[in-house]
Amino acid sequence: MASHRKPSQHRSGGRARTLLTAVLAGAAASAGLEGVGHAAPKPTPEQVREEVDQLYREAEAATEKYNGAKERTRAAERRVDQLQDEAARRAEELNEAREALGSAAAAQYRSGNGLDPTMQLALSSDPDRFLRDAGFAQRAGDLQATEIASVSQQIRELDEVRDDARTELERLRDQQERAERHKRTVTGKLEKARRLLSRLTAEERARLAETSGGGAEASPGRGGGSSGTQATGAQATGGRIAAPDSRAAAAIAYAQRKLGSPYVWGATGPNAFDCSGLIQAAYRSAGVSLPRTTYAQIDAGRRVSRSQLRPGDLVFFYPGVTHVGMYIGQGRMIHAPNPSAPVRIAPIDEMPFAGATRVV
Repeated sequence: MASHRKPSQHRSGGRARTLLTAVLAGAAASAGLEGVGHAAPKPTPEQVREEVDQLYREAEAATEKYNGAKERTRAAERRVDQLQDEAARRAEELNEAREALGSAAAAQYRSGNGLDPTMQLALSSDPDRFLRDAGFAQRAGDLQATEIASVSQQIRELDEVRDDARTELERLRDQQERAERHKRTVTGKLEKARRLLSRLTAEERARLAETSGGGAEASPGRGGGSSGTQATGAQATGGRIAAPDSRAAAAIAYAQRKLGSPYVWGATGPNAFDCSGLIQAAYRSAGVSLPRTTYAQIDAGRRVSRSQLRPGDLVFFYPGVTHVGMYIGQGRMIHAPNPSAPVRIAPIDEMPFAGATRVV
């Protein structure tokens, strides 16, 4: 019986090994084919354009947050400087008042009357403690009570100023940290966009620049563009634009002169701009002060509908109000699109319209 079963086991084991070998070979072949089938193809220029445009929009949103944080940082810095100056002035006045009290005490002592107990407290090693005592002034003579009460008030005011300064310093540090976070976000988005663009040929990048953020309707102006026939701002827009307000006309003329200037995030001119920086600089040249960010600029004037637009109005785009341009009529605007395109003229319907504001 034993000799009868052994051949059977041998044949069964051989078949099992053959089956296992076939299964493993098939799995290996399948894995190889799967690896080939899922190899990431090189993105088309259109796919790169869509992803780069999305990265630019995200970077622009972070840029506006950065601009806002920087603006609040500057305001906090000014406030801290003011408070520190005020604290120094009040401290000097306090020292002068204490010296006056000391002179009065010395005169009283020389007269042979000795020092009044309240005067002793005022001149002790820790006078602030006694000067803050509500009943201290009441125990002194009339003249001394007035002087000491004045010093006590000065101490309280100095403490308040120093407290305000400490609070403002904390606010300043918070704004600085926010600005740095937004800055890292912007640079990260722009670096990723740069890597994507580097995978394209020079010709593909040139075509992308022409259509990035919408097709430009005019050649770059004297600001210096990357392609096209050079033209002044007035030539590019077909001459002087009729604006209903002299300040709007001046702002438009400034923007026209900046056609072709490069986009640089966080820049407000005179040679480079981001979108809100261009608008702020243009109206500043016309004597109109505007906030730094898109989401503040949209509230800087009177809202108008798209059908009511006239040259000089500010037009905003995307749900988060992250982009702005200056309307110049005939459905067109001047704006700073993104790092791949200079200041240019483009149709306002190239991006999702979010609202418009008239600031003059």
